[in-house]
Amino acid sequence: MSRNSVLILVLCAGALSGCAADYLNNYDSVTLAAGDTQKFNSLLQTVDPLNPASKNTKIEGDGTRAANVAQNYKHPPPPPAPPPITVNVGNSGVTTQ
Repeated sequence: MSRNSVLILVLCAGALSGCAADYLNNYDSVTLAAGDTQKFNSLLQTVDPLNPASKNTKIEGDGTRAANVAQNYKHPPPPPAPPPITVNVGNSGVTTQ
């Protein structure tokens, strides 16, 4: 091989290896500079990001009710008894429990 053909072969191999290295990185975006455009676009189209109800500092409800709910959460009441099972025996119409 001549010196020029070896040089061309090395340059082509170097160019192709650069493309393959970027391909093998397996990024989720198209390029490294893609950023977080989906979140940016959704925030850009938000009319008013502040919820008006967040300015309300008066908490509705009382402490006794909240304490009862917390107690029922920690110690739930026992489940109700299951209904009795009725079985029809034969054709006599007699039922047992």
